[in-house]
Amino acid sequence: MAVVLIGTLDTKGPEYSWLRERLAELGREVIVVDTGVGLAASGLAASGLAADFPAGQVAALAGADLEALRAAGDRGAAVTAMGEGAAKVLADLHRAGRVDGVLAVGGSGGSSIAARAVRDLPIGLPKLIVSTMASGDVAPYIGAKDVTLMYSVVDIAGINRVSRAILGNAAAAVAGMAGEYAARGPAQDGDRPLIGASMFGVTTPAVDAARARLDELGYEVLVFHATGSGGRALEGLAESGMLAGVLDLTTTELADELVGGVLSAGPDRLTAAGRHGVPQVVAPGALDMVNFGPRDTVPERFAGRTLYVHNPTVTLMRTTESEMAELGREIAAKLAKATGPTVLFVPEGGVSALDAPGMPFHDPAADAAAFAGLAAYPHTVRLAAHINDPEFGRAMADRLHLLIKGDQ
Repeated sequence: MAVVLIGTLDTKGPEYSWLRERLAELGREVIVVDTGVGLAASGLAASGLAADFPAGQVAALAGADLEALRAAGDRGAAVTAMGEGAAKVLADLHRAGRVDGVLAVGGSGGSSIAARAVRDLPIGLPKLIVSTMASGDVAPYIGAKDVTLMYSVVDIAGINRVSRAILGNAAAAVAGMAGEYAARGPAQDGDRPLIGASMFGVTTPAVDAARARLDELGYEVLVFHATGSGGRALEGLAESGMLAGVLDLTTTELADELVGGVLSAGPDRLTAAGRHGVPQVVAPGALDMVNFGPRDTVPERFAGRTLYVHNPTVTLMRTTESEMAELGREIAAKLAKATGPTVLFVPEGGVSALDAPGMPFHDPAADAAAFAGLAAYPHTVRLAAHINDPEFGRAMADRLHLLIKGDQ
């Protein structure tokens, strides 16, 4: 049960030496990765802590030279390089089965290095960062992964009464998590294959129908709420190798990215499964809407657009014909790059609960524009159904099962 300590020994040597001792007392093997680039060696001298992976080796793994980084004096470049190098160290250790948990402590720079280092590790492997930045916007450190942040309260500047308690808790926490991770081991033979599915409130009936069918077929379905962070989490899991397939029924986050809504998952949404060859079925679920906060937060440039107050904190805006056409072309282009089996399903009767006859976002011309753009992708199934009709979700589930079994 090995815990990897990642940190800048030139400035945090005493703290890491203390953590190593605590982890050893808790019965954990400790591997130390030095990501420091400072000229001062006072921390190392004071702690007597030698790294298993010295800073020069870490920099070299990122294609950088430690002395050159020091001479340049560019903190941003140094942080980037050491983060990349540390990520390669962790990847090698993980492949060798030598890491059951990761612990890092630091300020903004050390936290950034650690966040990059753990980003590519699989979900479920413990990743704990004690940071002075943990009480603010933590999205840059967590991303879409299961990174645990602990606020340091005081600066990471020596072992004192407060830091001793907090770092002691961190050591105990990562030791316990590492023990659980090692005991849990790889997936068991009886575990059902995992499917990742995207869902929004306005596509819930479709996903429920698909999930019930996939359960009948022997799968376990993980549902991700398409709120930006949910889409990023789905992309991250597709990259991890844990998913047997993806049922990406709700691609609404693409509309927020295109138009400027608040729930964008970024420009890489709808790419991970295709890039890694994961079987996927996709639909234009909830492309008819862009998300904003309360009604008075909708930007003035959208005055005159069709708005729907979903609740006091969420206002939805109908996408226009031109926006829908662009979204259709974008989805078709992304799916065309997929390296694994991919099928696109098109619900001709509407793409969300609000996009149906008598509902505020019903706009057949706008939907037709999206469908015309989607037509550029050859592996398409068009159904004369609304997206929330039970047969639509079940059809997507059945096709995904066939793709996973190798039947195109």
